[in-house]
Amino acid sequence: MVLPTVACIVTEYRPRSHADVIVSKLLADYTHPAPYDQSRFDFHTAARQFSELPLPLDGQGRLRASRVRVASLYTDQVPANDLSRERAERFGVPIFPTIREALTLGGDHLAVDGVILVGEHGDYPLNERGQQLYPRRQFFEEVVAVMRQSGRVVPVFNDKHLGYAWEDARWMVDTAREMGFPLMAGSSLSVTPDQWRKPPLVLPVGTTIHEALAVGHGGLERYGFHTLEVLQCMLERRGSGECGVAAVQCLAGEAMWQAADAGQWSAELLRAALATCDRPAPGEPRELARDPAVFLLDYRDGLRAAVCMLNGVTTELSFAARVTLPGHTEARIVATQFAGYTQEPFGHFAWLVEHIQDMVCTGREPLPVERTLLTTGVLDRVMESHWRGGARLETPELDVRYQTAA
Repeated sequence: MVLPTVACIVTEYRPRSHADVIVSKLLADYTHPAPYDQSRFDFHTAARQFSELPLPLDGQGRLRASRVRVASLYTDQVPANDLSRERAERFGVPIFPTIREALTLGGDHLAVDGVILVGEHGDYPLNERGQQLYPRRQFFEEVVAVMRQSGRVVPVFNDKHLGYAWEDARWMVDTAREMGFPLMAGSSLSVTPDQWRKPPLVLPVGTTIHEALAVGHGGLERYGFHTLEVLQCMLERRGSGECGVAAVQCLAGEAMWQAADAGQWSAELLRAALATCDRPAPGEPRELARDPAVFLLDYRDGLRAAVCMLNGVTTELSFAARVTLPGHTEARIVATQFAGYTQEPFGHFAWLVEHIQDMVCTGREPLPVERTLLTTGVLDRVMESHWRGGARLETPELDVRYQTAA
């Protein structure tokens, strides 16, 4: 059977990088990457995660085999612990010195059936707002140039948010629409199956959402994006669909808790979200949190939502909302944890890889890229608000509208 081919364009390919947890699964299987440091690998955790959070299986109950073939690699940087050269030799994949050559396989025209862009990790500078300047738009521009010159388009996947700047994200989506090729982006945690949520929670399309909150941890930009995607994959199912965000604000430190006291976000929803976590720190979040921050989002339809970044309180992502389900009249609070693997093989990325392969094999977007267009724009404006000391920013440009599948 001849498999569709993909070119993998990455910033760096080292242990536990996004290139490793995505490309290694395509080169080998969903049990990869294997643990690099067995002294730090917890086999009890591994057994529990394999049992509770299943990997993609075929009809015979076996791990799904790759449906695409990695035809080429391009690595923008080669760190001391690089894996790309060893992997390329082991799996017979050529590494090319330029993106163009990786796409054309050294020829004159586009010679692959799909492109995977992993612009995450590597030695890249920060701007004054604390955003890492990964070359995601540059990668995308070079891919577009080859497709235009070749007179042929193929599906493109862009890992995580579309870029550090809203303008880049808007241009990328508009270009994909103009040229007519499928584009996918986003967080691995927002595409895992329902059974990965604890408890399993799916909001029916058309649910009335009165208020919502997501909890995350880590850096404001790097992990704030994942938390925004967790929030958005739930909120997009409300009412008649997504209509965009009218304003954002980022409050840090004590200002975050003062906003809760003032009713700008719900401490009740925070308690509900944290109650779904496996490993919450004992004690009051207000006292435990290190450098806490909250993103306040005012949606264009009047919905108010919050993202609480709580280092020192939890190492998990969770969601809570006050909702009225279709066919019901009373509002109630629902909550769930978005679970993920904490070590190799980082199985949540297997489900992301499944979506990537679906797109390459069918030529259709498995989910609306507008979700990540919106979260990218929100994150950019959140970082601006944080840099400006918590200023509230009107965001008429984030008039992003789309429908999600039932």
